[in-house]
Amino acid sequence: MDEIEKPRQVDRKWFMLSLIGNVLLLVLACGAILFAFMLSYHLQDAKIRLGKEKENRQRVEAYLEESRARVAEVEREISRLSQALNAGDPAQAEPGKPALPVMLSFRKSWLGIGLVAVIENASSHHLVLAMSVRNPALSTARRFRIEIAPGDDLAFGHAEGWKFVSGDELSLYHVDYKTLRLTVP
Repeated sequence: MDEIEKPRQVDRKWFMLSLIGNVLLLVLACGAILFAFMLSYHLQDAKIRLGKEKENRQRVEAYLEESRARVAEVEREISRLSQALNAGDPAQAEPGKPALPVMLSFRKSWLGIGLVAVIENASSHHLVLAMSVRNPALSTARRFRIEIAPGDDLAFGHAEGWKFVSGDELSLYHVDYKTLRLTVP
């Protein structure tokens, strides 16, 4: 009878070892699946962050390219203005360019505050001008952007940002034309 009970104990022992082994394998398989799911989630999150970083980089590169273009344009303008400043005669600084097609006159302000510059576009196309004014007595200067339709005129004075007085220096710039410079009478 002793021999009969031993195989049962051995069978029961192997059964328990097998059961414990299978449970451990099941836990390891669940852990592997959970680990794979976490890796997949982190991979998707990394892809999303990488996509956002790529968009930000493209925006920054576009902004830098636009800034470089603006810097180049400003450098060209500075070069042109320094050449004009170094030239004794304004006509020598811009050879080959036609005269600026504007008529410029001054009148008293209706409000009684200084003078008003009346700029008339004598051309048949829209003009975008840069106007710089300087008061040598007060050592003040400003620059303005002016747009004038064909055949139209523009009154520019205190309300627009500058109160003209006698002795002010005024310059009108356009890329395609010679610079118009004058002193307010």
